Amino acid sequence: MQPIGPLMIEHRLIERLIALMQRELSRVKDNISVDREFAFMDPVFIDTAVDFMKTYADRTHHGKEEEILFAELAKKDLAPEHRQLMAELIEDHVWSRNTTVSLFEAKNDFLLDRAGALDDVLLHLGEMATFYPRHIEKEDKHFFIPCMAYFSEGERVRMLEQMAEFDRKMIHEKYRAIVEALEQSKSCRSGK
Repeated sequence: MQPIGPLMIEHRLIERLIALMQRELSRVKDNISVDREFAFMDPVFIDTAVDFMKTYADRTHHGKEEEILFAELAKKDLAPEHRQLMAELIEDHVWSRNTTVSLFEAKNDFLLDRAGALDDVLLHLGEMATFYPRHIEKEDKHFFIPCMAYFSEGERVRMLEQMAEFDRKMIHEKYRAIVEALEQSKSCRSGK
């Protein structure tokens, strides 16, 4: 397996959470269209999504990208387009961190019944739901595969070992179970 294999597998779980965010966004918007005053936003879902994004997507996934793959690529004589794309991906990760914090704060404002808070929650959910599919495609199709050519077989094996060690410190199972539980509860509520 290439070192990008685990990263691409993680993308699939992130995509599942993003699909749930899109579903929650649509559900709330549908409620607003009926009666804005009584529109319900699920704060537990937002807390769970924020936790997933902070721990799994950012610390676990982006952590491996930045601390292992990008760090090793930074030592290489990259083509200008690959160096530029890596800088963009790092900026994307910063944007994701900031937007996750903003989503959490908007949820708290909503619970405190602050004016405009529901709109802020919807804005940040929508931004993340739009952003992540493009970000993942950029990594999977335009960056990961061509960047493997910079590494020898031994370097790729060493990175895979580093990623496995990195993962031993993380809690993948918890977040897989959380997403599966959310998928189950959402499908039960929507009748699908």
